[in-house]
Amino acid sequence: MSMRGIPLTRCQFLMPFADIHSEIGGPTEALLQKFRLPVALEEKLDHYIPILRAIQFAEAAQRSQGISDMGFLASQRLQFCHLSERLRRIIHSSPTLLVALQQTCRHGQSEDTNLNMWLEFHDGHLRVCTKLLGTAGLQHLEHSQWLQNLFMIQIVRQFVGPGWAPATMGFEARYVPGHEPQAFWSNTRFLSAQDASWIDVPVAYLSLPPLGHEPPPGPSAEEEGPPVSDLIGMLQMMLPSYLDETIPSISEIAEMANISVRSFQRKLASVALTYSDLVDGVRFENAKKLLRDTDAKIIDVALSLGYSEPASFTRAFRRLSGVAPRQYRDTSRSQTSGIILTPVT
Repeated sequence: MSMRGIPLTRCQFLMPFADIHSEIGGPTEALLQKFRLPVALEEKLDHYIPILRAIQFAEAAQRSQGISDMGFLASQRLQFCHLSERLRRIIHSSPTLLVALQQTCRHGQSEDTNLNMWLEFHDGHLRVCTKLLGTAGLQHLEHSQWLQNLFMIQIVRQFVGPGWAPATMGFEARYVPGHEPQAFWSNTRFLSAQDASWIDVPVAYLSLPPLGHEPPPGPSAEEEGPPVSDLIGMLQMMLPSYLDETIPSISEIAEMANISVRSFQRKLASVALTYSDLVDGVRFENAKKLLRDTDAKIIDVALSLGYSEPASFTRAFRRLSGVAPRQYRDTSRSQTSGIILTPVT
C-alpha cells in the first residue's frame, strides 16, 4: 500500500466513537492512549489526528464492547454543523446544490486530508462518490465510510430538506449493514464492495438553492468593510438591476463597499467565490424565475440577463444546475406529475 505522508482527519470525527464507548462503560482514555490518540478530544475538535489510528480505535471499541455497526451509530451523532466552518460557509454561499457538491469535492480534504471526491451522472441521478486514497485492502473502513456518506446526505439536506434520504447508498468496504441501520434507513438500498462509497441524488434536485440558513460568521471584525455574508447579500440585491446593461466592474463594487479590490477578492475567496462566480449566480437565480414564471423565449431570457447568444446562456445555466434551461422549465412545470428529466450529455 502506498500513501503520501500521514493521512489526517479532524478530531471532531473521532468524538462520537469515543462518546459511544464511554457511555457503555468502556475504558476510553486507556484505549485512546493505546492508539496514541489525544485524550482531551473536546478541546481539540478542529485539530487533526491520524485517520488510520482513529479507524483502529473505532474497530477496537466495537469489538471489545460487543457493539454492532459502530460507524452507523457514530454517524447518527454528527450533523452539518460539525463540518469545518469554512466548508459550511462555502456550501451556504453556493447558488445551487450542484455547485455546493462541486465545491465540496474541491475542498473536502479540509476534513480528511486523503479524501478524494467526485461526481458521476447515472440514469437520472448524480452519484456523489468518496474514497480514502491509499487505503485499498485495509479492513474496517466502513466506520469512516458511514461518516463520508452521512456528511454528503447532510449537505444535500441543506438544499432539499431535513428528511431527505438517498434511494441508494454504496460502501467501498465489504460490509453489509445490520438490522438497526437497515430499519433506520428503511427506504434506502445498501450496496457493498463498490469502487467507492457513494450516495445517489436525483438530477431534479441539483438546481435547488440553499434553504435559507444563515451562513456561519464571516471574517473577523478586524477586517475592513462589511462581513462577507452582508456583502454577498447586498450584491445579490443590487446586481439584477444591471444584468441587461453594463455590470459594474470589480473595482466599482469595491469602491461602493469602501474596501480595496484585494480585500474584496479575499472576502469572496473565503467562501470559494470569485466576482465572476457571484455574477453568474445572480444571473442564474433570475434565469430560474423567468423560466419558471414566464413564457419568455430562451433567447429573450438570455438577452435580458446580459448574454450575447443563447448558447452561452445554456452552457452557464447547465454548469450551475446540471440541466439545460428548457429542461429546467419543463421539469419545474411537471413536478406535480413526478416526471424527472435526465441531464443533457
